[in-house]
Amino acid sequence: MISRRNFLSVLLVFCLTFSSFLMAPVAYALGGKLPEVNKPAPDFTLPTNTGNGKVSLSDLRGKWVILYFYPKDFTSGCTIEARRFQEDLPKYIQKNAQVIGVSADDVDSHAEFCDSEGLKFPLLADTNGSVSKAYGSWMSFISMRHTFIIDPEGNLRETFVKVNPAIHSKEVLARLEELQKLTLL
Repeated sequence: MISRRNFLSVLLVFCLTFSSFLMAPVAYALGGKLPEVNKPAPDFTLPTNTGNGKVSLSDLRGKWVILYFYPKDFTSGCTIEARRFQEDLPKYIQKNAQVIGVSADDVDSHAEFCDSEGLKFPLLADTNGSVSKAYGSWMSFISMRHTFIIDPEGNLRETFVKVNPAIHSKEVLARLEELQKLTLL
């Protein structure tokens, strides 16, 4: 039988551990430590398939950014997700938002993927995973399927870690609309 004193000690340790978990400012996902919402998004510069050389987050100030990480070009889930973002691209443009995809595939793979799927938004080559790691979206050698909404000032406003590729773009559009309404208040 456990003594009252031992029970209270165990209970105190549990409560302190649990409360520190609840108050922790950092969120974790399968791919690692996620950047904090309502804080500056990690800046990056990566090569792109568009022939424009590189894309930097800081160059996109003044626009909303939909930054989505995905595992691999030409795979079924990634193709569905990219197609949905492409279908909704006019709505994102209307909302002053730039869609950007990121994976560990190289620029040539991205160029072929964009050509085959008719994608009109940039795909960035994070071949060493450095940007994926900064966004808590890296697992061994691929990017995890995570999406981030970044506001025109460069602050992270929303994180999506449980993504269904078939409906994800609609979810992101709905949340973008909510966030834009909040900024008008």
